[in-house]
Amino acid sequence: MAPRKLNVLVYTGSGSTVESVKHAIYSLRRLLSPNYAVIPVTETVLLKEPWAPTCALLVFPGGADLGYCRALNGEGNSIISQYVRRGGSYLGFCAGGYYGCKRCEFEVGNKAMEVVGSRELAFFPGTCRGGAFKGFQYHSENGARAIRVNVVKDAFRGAGVVPEVFTSYYNGGGVFVDSTTDKNSEIEVLASYASDIDVDSGRDKAALVYCKVGQGAAILTGPHPEFAAANLSPHHDVAGYDELIASLRADDDARTSFLKACLTKLGLDVSQETSGVPSLSRLHLSSISSNDVDDLLHTWEEIINREDGEEFIKAENDTFHLQKPETMWSVTGLREALTPNDSSDQKPPDLGGEGIVDYSTIIKRIVTHEDAWPEAKATPYFNHHAYYSSLQEYRRSESEAEEWGDFLMYGEVVTSTNTLLEKNFKLLSKLPSGFTVTATTQVAGRGRGNNVWVSPAGALIMSTVINHPAHLAPSRPIVFIQYLAAIAIVDAIKGYDRGYDELPVKLKWPNDIYALDPRQPSGSPPSYVKIGGILSNCSYSSGSYQIVLGIGINTTNGRPTTSLDALLPSHLAPFRIEKLTAGILVRLETLYKTFIRRGFTRDMEDAYYKHWLHGRQIVNLEAQGGVKARIVGITRDWGMLRAEELGSDDRPTGKIWALQSDENSFDFFRGLVKRKI
Repeated sequence: MAPRKLNVLVYTGSGSTVESVKHAIYSLRRLLSPNYAVIPVTETVLLKEPWAPTCALLVFPGGADLGYCRALNGEGNSIISQYVRRGGSYLGFCAGGYYGCKRCEFEVGNKAMEVVGSRELAFFPGTCRGGAFKGFQYHSENGARAIRVNVVKDAFRGAGVVPEVFTSYYNGGGVFVDSTTDKNSEIEVLASYASDIDVDSGRDKAALVYCKVGQGAAILTGPHPEFAAANLSPHHDVAGYDELIASLRADDDARTSFLKACLTKLGLDVSQETSGVPSLSRLHLSSISSNDVDDLLHTWEEIINREDGEEFIKAENDTFHLQKPETMWSVTGLREALTPNDSSDQKPPDLGGEGIVDYSTIIKRIVTHEDAWPEAKATPYFNHHAYYSSLQEYRRSESEAEEWGDFLMYGEVVTSTNTLLEKNFKLLSKLPSGFTVTATTQVAGRGRGNNVWVSPAGALIMSTVINHPAHLAPSRPIVFIQYLAAIAIVDAIKGYDRGYDELPVKLKWPNDIYALDPRQPSGSPPSYVKIGGILSNCSYSSGSYQIVLGIGINTTNGRPTTSLDALLPSHLAPFRIEKLTAGILVRLETLYKTFIRRGFTRDMEDAYYKHWLHGRQIVNLEAQGGVKARIVGITRDWGMLRAEELGSDDRPTGKIWALQSDENSFDFFRGLVKRKI
């Protein structure tokens, strides 16, 4: 089962600069969401982890390419080159452009800055020579300028609408020398510098080039088309910098169109509508019995600060402002409501709602509903009546489910449901088991390792608190809770209503949810794609391990892979996120309480195996020299994979191994580590 390529990896290791990385990640997420997850990676990831099979695009940002060489020459560049030649895509901005050429010539004759030498990747078989314009200084904006770039429109046939010319940020980039010669038939010039440059460029003034490399391709740039004016800060000590920002802002639409066309040419599925930066919404705290909200707030008394009649919780990562429905339109609330883009405290004012936002600096507003559930007009994308009604309905058939989900905090747009809980220990320590945060959209969703779970509207997004008694941890290991969650998710999907029990949903060890790809042609072998995942974080407080269990499932949204709704036959009604959330919580509470009493039972184990993808799967233990083993289950002590070792004839040798992952961010079945049972 070949993995879908849904990751765009941005190099953040030695040689890169913070500003270049921020600009690259911002622009790529804005243009590629929700189709891809844009993930920062270091040289360690590129050298040690199995990133290539799921990578749609590898991006090297601006910086200093000698740092790239020191970190990746030899093995690292061999891995990158093999990835591209086998069908991958590479995008190098400025320093990343120099790095992708056969030869780099930078500031020749300037002894303090001169860099000359060959480069291993050699996607462009010639020289990148720079700086194209004089004045570059490391770690400075003194050499920055807004330049005009002429676009070769014929190079973008089928890649969408492109401008004839656009304005780009420039600071130290090169020109690609002799890019159009007879021997370089695999090279296309995408754009050229519109004005005269300060180095010899040969026949062209190529500012961006496209290089066909084996089955893959690379685009290399001299300027920075990924730099948006909204993310440039004023530099009053640099003459003309305000005019630079103004020039870039005035031509931002053309720059964005050009960058979209470049990504399309590299084979990426670019969002038709450029994603803006959404405002964070209010968080609505409610309970199945509204009076219980007041009781919960009393338990928060010692963490609440009062200032000018307003209540705040100043936690480790976020500050929360407690509001009541009737006081939302106080002087403070009215000021917020009358400010464009929902509220002035949701975005730094100088970015105009379009730039990089440090969400940790934004006050999160919690509306406490102590008398009634939130009205539909306050939460138009989540119906609290449907949620609580479903919770009660499911509990009628699950006698042990009594409390989980009673307290719900919903936000239309949040940073990350897991982050709101796990990173704010002061608040987390006051929450009961089953307290759940859910959202319609996340702007900073988290997955395993550095992964970002793409969570657009239509995904079920929830995080639940589980207070697991510390004295039970040796006999009831925390690792099994992710297995309970996986069982609960599949049970809730298949038990959603009559007729849903045959939906082709599976589990991938240890914490992913997969579904049969409905886009596969009939008659072809079955192919499963990821539609959900589980993320578990743990801390300790007052005799309990506090687990924040995050769950994300593509429910009604078809991107980035497929969704539950896409699996439904025409006679079944679409899923409602409110009802499915309730079903998962009810099933999870029942399973957890049984686990506390009896441990990970044979029935639980059988339920897990019933839905998993790995029956009799053969894996290679790379860390042990490629020894082969066949998966036969999970161990009931610590939840590792249980496997029998195979000989050269694929017959069991009699040895049984417990396997655990090296915890890489891309594939748990690469880098498996074994110990003998």
